[in-house]
Parts: sequence; structure tokens; C-alpha cells
Amino acid sequence: MEPVIRVLFLPGYRGLLVIRLKSASDIEHLRVSGGKLGEVLRQIGEMVSPGVTTRELDHAAEIRIRELGAKPAFLHYSGYPATLCVSINEQVIHGIPGHRVLNSGDVVSLDLGLIYEGYYADSAITVACGPVAPRDKELIETTRRSLYAGIDAVHVGARLGDIGHAVQQVAEAQGMSVVRDYVGHGVGKELHEDPEVPNYGRAGTGITLKEGLVIAIEPMVNAGSSAVRVLNDDWTVVTVDGQKSAHFEHTIAVTAQGPVILTQL
Repeated sequence: MEPVIRVLFLPGYRGLLVIRLKSASDIEHLRVSGGKLGEVLRQIGEMVSPGVTTRELDHAAEIRIRELGAKPAFLHYSGYPATLCVSINEQVIHGIPGHRVLNSGDVVSLDLGLIYEGYYADSAITVACGPVAPRDKELIETTRRSLYAGIDAVHVGARLGDIGHAVQQVAEAQGMSVVRDYVGHGVGKELHEDPEVPNYGRAGTGITLKEGLVIAIEPMVNAGSSAVRVLNDDWTVVTVDGQKSAHFEHTIAVTAQGPVILTQL
């Protein structure tokens, strides 16, 4: 059975945290799930090109997930109607696939999850559709670098705020902003577990990271303001100022040897 740590939130947090630390066996299962997810996400990323519809990407993702003996994690989750989230340009996250055709110059974020043998994996990438403007290329690269800065901050004994601080520093150094309304999260036998993992914060604050913790770090970085809103479909999150956004995510295990990326592409 997974050990359970019950931690009272620090000031500014909500209620009681229940954090399930993972055994070596759990982490190995999560690594297998993450490997399958990485394979699918890499394939979908390579499909992004002018003329492709977002529904085609979603259909290909579901087919490949099932071929690998896994199940889509997002399909019907809280009513979400698709396997893949495809968020384009000013869309930040949770874009619903449909008839929209990708155009050259689009910034395309792909967020995907799957379940294999009861273990979840969650990951996201942002890719350019054809040639993109220099600032858009910078946005994608900055968001990717902010993810790896957050991962580099992970080690036994570090604090949760160290991760968000590292992410925030990279984004803001380029005049960009991190989304504050949506955050990363724990991952395991549920898609969303405690703790929440903000993409901003003060170093040296928050809960202490312990061996066996598995979290999804997922910076969402906007070229302009951090303000976002939800469209009338009740899912798609967009920037308020209409500027573009990018999103990267990996599922990470905290180990005595340092952070382990479980969703390698």
C-alpha cells in the first residue's frame, strides 16, 4: 500500500493535503505508462503541419494509445469530449479538437494523458506549425526552458516553491508571464493528486519534497499578460489580451538520485 502523508496546508493553501508517496514498484509502473505516452505525443507532434485538422490529431492519438494497450486519460474526464487537448495561438490549455485546420505560423500546444495498468501519465508539448514569427519561436523555447528549470529544482529536501520560482524566473526574464490560474499536480493512480504545483512562487517555501513524490510540472507561459479566461465551451482557456501562449509538461518522480522524467519523448 502507498504510504500516505497528511500535511496541513501552510497559510494561503486550502485545507488538508493528502500526498501519496510512490514505491519503487509504483514508479516503475509510472515509467512504463510515461514511456507509452511519450511515444504517442512524439508521433502527434510530428503530425502537426498546415492543412491538418485538430480532430485528425485527436483521432490518431486515441488509436495509438489503444494500440499500446492503454486508455485515454482525458476522454470523458469531468465531461471532456476528446482524447487530446489542442490549444492554438491565444488558446492556453484545454482546446477541444474539431474541424479547425492548422495554418502555417500557428503555435500548437498538445496536452495528452493515458492510463496503463491503473497508472496515469500526463505530458504536454508545444510545436510550431511551419515557420513561425521570431517572438513565437522565443515563446516556445522559453516555455520549454522554464519546464526544465523547474525539473532541475527538484531534489529530496527541496521545497515546492523552488520549482515555481525557477519556472517564473525563466519566463519573466524574457518579458513573458506564467499563468497563475492553472497549475501542475501530483500524478499516480489518479490523474490529479495532491499537491498542486504552481509555476510561480518563492524559493524556500511550501512543502518539502520527499522521495517517492510524483508530480506533473507544467508551465503555461503567455507572451503578454498572465490573465486568462474560459470560452463559452466551458473548457478552452485563452489569454485575455489575445497574445499567444505555450505549454510544456512532464511527469516527474522525486528520487534519492534526483528528478526522473517519466514521460520522456
